[in-house]
Amino acid sequence: MDDVICVILGGGAGSRLFPLTMHRCKPAVPLAGKYRLIDIPISNCINSNIHRMFVLTQYNSASLNRHISTTYSFDRFRRGFVNILAAEQTAASKDWFQGTADAVRQSGKHLDSYSYRHLLVLSGDQLYSMNYAKLLAHHEQAEADITVATIPVTAGQAPALGILSTGSNWRINGFHEKPPADKLDGLESNVSPAMQQAGRVYLASMGIYVFRQGVLQELLDASPDAHDFGKQIIPSAIDDMRVVSYPFSGYWSDIGTIRSFYEANLMLAKDHPDFDMFNARAPLYSNARMLAPAKFQSARISRSIIAEASAIENAEISNSVIGLRTVIGRDAVVRNSVLMGADYYPWTKRHEREIATGPDHPGVGAGAHVENAIVDRNVCIGEGCTIANQSGVREADSDNYFIRDGIVVIPKNVTIPAGTII
Repeated sequence: MDDVICVILGGGAGSRLFPLTMHRCKPAVPLAGKYRLIDIPISNCINSNIHRMFVLTQYNSASLNRHISTTYSFDRFRRGFVNILAAEQTAASKDWFQGTADAVRQSGKHLDSYSYRHLLVLSGDQLYSMNYAKLLAHHEQAEADITVATIPVTAGQAPALGILSTGSNWRINGFHEKPPADKLDGLESNVSPAMQQAGRVYLASMGIYVFRQGVLQELLDASPDAHDFGKQIIPSAIDDMRVVSYPFSGYWSDIGTIRSFYEANLMLAKDHPDFDMFNARAPLYSNARMLAPAKFQSARISRSIIAEASAIENAEISNSVIGLRTVIGRDAVVRNSVLMGADYYPWTKRHEREIATGPDHPGVGAGAHVENAIVDRNVCIGEGCTIANQSGVREADSDNYFIRDGIVVIPKNVTIPAGTII
């Protein structure tokens, strides 16, 4: 699709995902043992035959830049690219990105150097699989100026999202940002019988937009103080432009909080997950690391994802995601947890590593017990540790761990001494 330019938004500081965003931006957060969140929209683009992409970054973007530059390169015959556009101060703009729309506004001069008919705007921190070719065909069929991808949600979900009201022919006639529960009456949309039966009668914006060429610039010029698509740009266009909804009924998750990140990862380990990583027609792409296969020695594993180069010795693992190069010692137990793995093997000498920081022996020590936790990269959990939040604490901060919504989170490069109980 040579007439489409895609912009992927890197997002803000990611405070709700802290401490996973302590050293990286949201799109660089690891996912499903071997991917990063940014791999989702880029893979969707590649699978939709869209090969011209810009990723807009601002906060903690070094690891994201490194991942993209080492992963995505197209051959010279395809004329594709995944270019990183970092926030910059220029004579025309002295400020950093002030919001989603402002990020595109400040990057406009780079986009304008390419010809295109449609501008596709995506978020870099969502989990879903979508054929954007169908979205663009819907956009053209509706003769739309702007198309907003929407998903039906329940009354319980609606207050946390932007809710759209639609009329005939998918036309959007109202936008309501995070409406309170007592204001939902009258915001129902015409959805399929299956969605009605499930109580999913409110259309939520997915943060995925298609703009006809020139439309977004017109809106940005008309509202120079508007910084956000959902709160300002889309609502301002509804009265004077043809803004339509593209209904999407597949799985979609906004990975904006520790809880949503945790649940999305564990969902992937289910027998029949809502998101299919094994779809040969829509594969996920990521860095080809050329690692050894995973190795097990008398391990007991159920409903779990185990990434390459992991070594598990007579341990018990259930309902968990185990990331790259994870070493788990004898008699250890890992349940309902997300372990992101390591950037190096624990037996690699420090002077031989590509990564200088981090403990000498990352992994889970013998006899350790990890449950209901997220363990970031390059973490050493000592022998006999218990990480399970047995006291049921909801929120807590410490030097080497955090608790968010009852989930224990161990930050990157941390060592938990042997025998520690959390």
